[in-house]
Amino acid sequence: MNHSFLRALLFDLGGTLMHARRPWPAVISRADQALVRSLQSQGLNIADHFADEFRARLEDYYAQRTISLFETTYHSVLSELLSEKHYPDIAETVSRSALDALFAVTHENWALEEDAHLTLKMLEAAGYRMGIVSNAGDETDVLELVERFGIGPYFDFVLTSATCSYRKPHPRIFEVALSHWKFPASEAAIIGDTLEADIAGGQIAGLYTIWISRRIQAAEEDRARIRPDSQIESLIELPGVLNKLN
Repeated sequence: MNHSFLRALLFDLGGTLMHARRPWPAVISRADQALVRSLQSQGLNIADHFADEFRARLEDYYAQRTISLFETTYHSVLSELLSEKHYPDIAETVSRSALDALFAVTHENWALEEDAHLTLKMLEAAGYRMGIVSNAGDETDVLELVERFGIGPYFDFVLTSATCSYRKPHPRIFEVALSHWKFPASEAAIIGDTLEADIAGGQIAGLYTIWISRRIQAAEEDRARIRPDSQIESLIELPGVLNKLN
């Protein structure tokens, strides 16, 4: 496909615009405990080991969505488990508060890449239209991170798989993203860190693909199978790559 002129840029979020400060296991454990404390404080008679059950159910959910590329959300996982614990009609405010408590912990482990603001400012000045496309099981979580880092004004939209229902690399999520502008795929690029979701998915959808590899150790078989159109080590390289293309 000819990508002689790019007008639109789709960005992945985690691993692309932001990165984890510390390894996740200890952070996730604290987050799950915060969720349980929130439920208990709202009058639910659940034991502390509910945290382990919830995490096990999430792991099943992660495995299923990786195969199906269909997102059923954290909220649906939590609601299903609570229903099994004889709480079938939990108010939305209760489950939302519990998930907010969980994400308040995980948010602290995310840091914006140091070159993100400068890069996005340069791209905005160059006239590119930009959007975020994120594989995420909770829309509120992503929107709060975008607001926290102050990057929302650069983007025309933030699209999550939690809202779209389809996960990258399914082509539908890219189609929904591009429909915001009514641009053809040949005039858009995806910038992401995951070879399968961002690069292979973008190629299936007909986008120009730019792999940012500074925080990724990709398997050799994936590197051999999935070839991005361009590769960069840091975000600040992106304007130069695009200048050469256009």
